[in-house]
Amino acid sequence: MQFINFDKTDVYKRLAEHAKNNVFDFRKRLDAKRVGECIAPMAAGLKYSWAAKAVDEGTVNLLQELANEQELISKYKVLLDGEMMNTGEKRKVLHHLLRGELGQPVIEDGKNIGEFYRRELARFCDFAASVHEGKYKGTTGKPFSSVIQIGIGGSDLGPRALYLALENWAETEGKKKLNAKFISNVDPDDASQIISNCRLDQSLFILVSKSGTTQETLANELFVNYKLIKAGLDPSKHMVAVTSETSPLAHNSAYLDSFYIDDYIGGRYSSSSAVGGCILSLAFGPEVFREFLSGAAEADRLALNENILQNAALLDALTGVWERNFLNIPYTAVLPYSQALSRFPAHLQQMDMESNGKRVNRSGEPVDYDTGPVIFGEPGTNGQHSFYQLLHQGTGVTPLQFIGFTDSQRHDDVTVDNSVSQTKLAANLAAQIVAFAKGQESGDRNKEFPGGRPSSLIYGKRLTPEVLGSLLAHYENKVMFQGFVWNVNSYDQEGVQLGKILTKKVLSGSFGDDALEAYSRMLGV
Repeated sequence: MQFINFDKTDVYKRLAEHAKNNVFDFRKRLDAKRVGECIAPMAAGLKYSWAAKAVDEGTVNLLQELANEQELISKYKVLLDGEMMNTGEKRKVLHHLLRGELGQPVIEDGKNIGEFYRRELARFCDFAASVHEGKYKGTTGKPFSSVIQIGIGGSDLGPRALYLALENWAETEGKKKLNAKFISNVDPDDASQIISNCRLDQSLFILVSKSGTTQETLANELFVNYKLIKAGLDPSKHMVAVTSETSPLAHNSAYLDSFYIDDYIGGRYSSSSAVGGCILSLAFGPEVFREFLSGAAEADRLALNENILQNAALLDALTGVWERNFLNIPYTAVLPYSQALSRFPAHLQQMDMESNGKRVNRSGEPVDYDTGPVIFGEPGTNGQHSFYQLLHQGTGVTPLQFIGFTDSQRHDDVTVDNSVSQTKLAANLAAQIVAFAKGQESGDRNKEFPGGRPSSLIYGKRLTPEVLGSLLAHYENKVMFQGFVWNVNSYDQEGVQLGKILTKKVLSGSFGDDALEAYSRMLGV
């Protein structure tokens, strides 16, 4: 198996020539037949439609050759088998193993990592069940009614997005156990607002920091502890930790319990671990979290298919490479037509941009081609009244990734003007796909839409825990495959470190840079 730069592959030049000489005008080719044919299966009943992509049969064939030449499935398999794939930090990459074994058992220093993950899953699921049964109570003896996660980055974005995605579903299905809230920003207004709107004596806090040294998270822990003590409560009866077994938070009497992950689980890929599982199990019940894992595991299995037309994550990844490197488009918009997925684009933004926002390859050598795109998005139909103007009629082209469902989560709707709101939502989504693709001619230039804006659509019946797991794993695997194509290390994040180093200098008073000192004084440090 070889890890080579994208532009050194045999198929790279042929893709470039194909983009130059065979531009596929999907504006004219998008019809019912193409819509019906350009569909790939996904897990949990979802489907991936790529009919409105600027991709013809010749493009598909070349992208299949690219997948084969870069050995994308083989690389996925060795990742699953526990090979060292995080070259920057010399670590394995094992977030798939949180959902179940797809490869060989992963053994490290005589320790079966899969068994470790399964044990921790059982532990925090049992803990959640005990909280629901009233076996754990706060200082005053009252049962917990709220759970509040303290974390930042991957310890906040993914779990927050998943909780919001399932909250309506859980309330409708009678699965809601506890209210959940999140504290992430070191800005004291964040923690203060959350705490002022909860019953501290009935609140359980989850402190999440793999290293146990995350500055913002520990600052917020001290803030919360101060508020608990001021209210006459014992912090040790109101807080659990999610951390590594070697961190200062591990095996610590300051917490009711501690649940563990290891260095093989990156923060932005940790929602399948105790980082996401603890709060989701407490909020909705352990069985709901296990359903989520089941959907993700099925998606992971489907991602092993070498045929790109039967592997939605791989096809999504490769069409993204086509748009980024050969159509020269630096952006991608994620547009879920589901209010439940309101924070899902923010999570994907971190996962994608932190993973593949790299300028050097796996060996640390600069690359001569573009890598990860800028990711942004908002739920529809809100986005239609915000930034869609630029997407429709601006001077650039942005690929669009739509997500939609035929049924709402709450089944609570009314008929107005001969249709319910869910039907109106779906009608808006269908209209936007065609409007972006085909545009509109007009004698009035202000009313002219050029079209030619490519999009994909992930669609299904209803957003459930299993469907959510499928969605999350799809995007995780998409990012993985793109990283393999570009030959970058998708699993470290040195880009966040320099700012942390300079922040410590500012707080210690040893600036070492007059501009840094000047800005710090300007901001009252």
